[in-house]
Amino acid sequence: MKRPAQRRELAAQAVAHHGVSIALACRIFGISETCFRYRPRLEAENDRIAALLVGLTQAHRRWGFGLCFLYLRNVQGQLWNHKRVYRIYRELELNLRIKPRRRLVREKPEKLSVPALPNRVWSMDFMADRLMDGRAFRLLNILDDFNREGLAIEVDFSLPACRVVRCLEQVMEWRGRPEAIRMDNGPEYVSHTLVSWAEKQGITLIYTQPGNPQQNAYIERYNRTVRQEWLEQYLFESIQDVQEVATQWLWTYNHDRSNMGNSGLTPAQKLKTAA
Repeated sequence: MKRPAQRRELAAQAVAHHGVSIALACRIFGISETCFRYRPRLEAENDRIAALLVGLTQAHRRWGFGLCFLYLRNVQGQLWNHKRVYRIYRELELNLRIKPRRRLVREKPEKLSVPALPNRVWSMDFMADRLMDGRAFRLLNILDDFNREGLAIEVDFSLPACRVVRCLEQVMEWRGRPEAIRMDNGPEYVSHTLVSWAEKQGITLIYTQPGNPQQNAYIERYNRTVRQEWLEQYLFESIQDVQEVATQWLWTYNHDRSNMGNSGLTPAQKLKTAA
């Protein structure tokens, strides 16, 4: 037995495509004319929710329901019930179907402490990729652990220690000086150039142990987001193309993308709570 909504739809199709009268169609499919003419009050609003969800998933192909709903709630200020939004999300078949990975059972690592204020601890790390012509390039990511804010993404074929120092100084001009910076033991990080600069600035350098990326978990998680949301989504012809996309994405990440580490707030919203 079909539900009334389904029978109403069949009756509407009979009227529209076969020239059957409304009264006859209602008798055939066992519904009243009142049921046939009924239009849900929330239909227009549901269409708006559907359009917003489709637009979000097209613009951010790696966003699942959680990020989409938090964007609508926290960034756009929509107060729709999450069950209603999720029902529409499922009806549109927007679910991200990701094959779960088999994971080794390991001891649970100790959680990193969350700084109480901005500029207490920054994290930074390198990433690597290639242009369409095969040339390798590098990215330097800098993150504030307090609100998971991306402070900079520096892109070039080579990023020596002097370039790392220059990038940090540029960020400090508008953000202020951090108390400490967490990083791994890469050659750029242990070089005399960076170590002597940090001593002059009064900045503590925190080095993670080799083979323990979980000790710098905030930047490692951020690196995964960078790779999934834009680095793997485009083919780049030049360094300028990479830097342009990185700059645009960084603004979206800080102002529009809800962050689970911030209890669903964007980095910009979390920063305001510390003001």
